Amino acid sequence: MKDNIKIFFELLRIRQWIKNFLIYIALIFTNNLFNFNLLLKTTVGFILLCFASSSIYIFNDIKDAKEDRYHPIKKNRPIASGKIKSSFAISISLIMLLVSLFGSFIIEKNFFVIILVYILLSVAYTFKLKNIVILDILIVATNYVLRAVSGAIIINVEISPWLLICTSLLALFVILAKRRYELSLSSAIKHRKILQEYSIPLLDEMISVTTASTISAYALYTFTSETALKHNYLLLTMPFVLYGIFRYLYLIHKKNLGGNPEYIFTKDIPTIINIILWILSIIIIVYFVK
Repeated sequence: MKDNIKIFFELLRIRQWIKNFLIYIALIFTNNLFNFNLLLKTTVGFILLCFASSSIYIFNDIKDAKEDRYHPIKKNRPIASGKIKSSFAISISLIMLLVSLFGSFIIEKNFFVIILVYILLSVAYTFKLKNIVILDILIVATNYVLRAVSGAIIINVEISPWLLICTSLLALFVILAKRRYELSLSSAIKHRKILQEYSIPLLDEMISVTTASTISAYALYTFTSETALKHNYLLLTMPFVLYGIFRYLYLIHKKNLGGNPEYIFTKDIPTIINIILWILSIIIIVYFVK
């Protein structure tokens, strides 16, 4: 029984739900974290977003099962390994898809639109866009941005351009690191054909540009944004961002963990502590320091 539950959770890719916590960013930075109604609404949105993402993950796993068998980690996924039949997986995917669409339509019409765009973009990526060089990376990054934007949409606050810029750059940083890891595998081309259009030196250049841009964008945000003008000490959160990015680079280049961002964000203790301290510093500065 326990094994079946574990396999089912692996099918849903529960660990990757961590990406959906981006939905809380708008709630935190707009001083609404302790607004119970908005917090509850955002949490329901988080669950619906998790259902939508799991539905897409299952769909991707069915579509890419053959290629995934060449990947050292993905070959162990329930569908690629044959632990779960595709027919059963399709049923679960459809149920979660319908629940996410129906639920999002009920709580906020614009949130429903974001969920729908996320789903359509993900399907287009699976069938076509993942085979177009550079665009494949940008599309995945866009899905991260949609997660963050959905948080602003669901509580009806203005979408800050800083939210778009910082989320986009951070997403690109993580995605490029993952592509770098995949390219280092001997079965790279068999697993993901588009990788033949990239090289490790090229991806390292892209990572360098994205790293510098991410740090610069967040630094500018901490003293030029509307939020920063209201909260003068926001710049004090900068060390946590610097450490987080440098730690991630260390894990990419020294520990070869770029292919598993979920592991880094849920298992790497220094990273977890740093994220917690960053969030606490934000809450203290935004909510308690006048």
